[in-house]
Amino acid sequence: MHIWLLTSLERKTSNRRLATGLVVLSMATTTMKIHAQQLVPFGDVPATENFSEAEIATRGQKPDRPLTYAPWRKVCFRASQEVGSKMVCRTTMNGRWDSGQIALRMDFIEREGDPVTRLQIFVPPGLFLQPGVKLTVDQGPPMQIPYVICLANGCVAGSVATASLIHDLETGQTLVLETVNSNVVGVTNSLPLKDFAEAHQGPPAQIFEQRLEGDWEH
Repeated sequence: MHIWLLTSLERKTSNRRLATGLVVLSMATTTMKIHAQQLVPFGDVPATENFSEAEIATRGQKPDRPLTYAPWRKVCFRASQEVGSKMVCRTTMNGRWDSGQIALRMDFIEREGDPVTRLQIFVPPGLFLQPGVKLTVDQGPPMQIPYVICLANGCVAGSVATASLIHDLETGQTLVLETVNSNVVGVTNSLPLKDFAEAHQGPPAQIFEQRLEGDWEH
């Protein structure tokens, strides 16, 4: 009799533990599902490090809204008035929508005495950031530029511009930039290069005596 009671109690305890375990498992599964949903910010496209260009390619590609491009120009500035202060120059151009809003800006930044050229691409917010920006000059090989920061009014992709890339830009006809929008569709912009070599190799169009921090809208 005592043995039967003990077994019954053990069974009840075991059932309670099993029920508790199922509840915990159910909660964990629900949490995992919610977490998984949070990792899918664009429909059925997971935000993973292994996201491939093939997944974007299957969704197609389209040109961006028509842009009006300003000519390439070089502007330079000194960080201070001190003797020996290095000149920093920016060969730049931008494209605007018909509303007048800047939709794209590209800068090649060089510091006097420094052999390294820094490339920065400014784009509007709301893009899919994982693939970065694909840059192609004419029929040359593509170059992937990663995003480095996003601000309230746009995101910045940046990298070192190699001497080979600068040469291609100076001798090329068209620079194609491909971004990926929030629907994970490739969006292309074609920038003319006919003024790039003259602007990059020539004297600055304007020299400022102060730093132009954050000034990419002019």
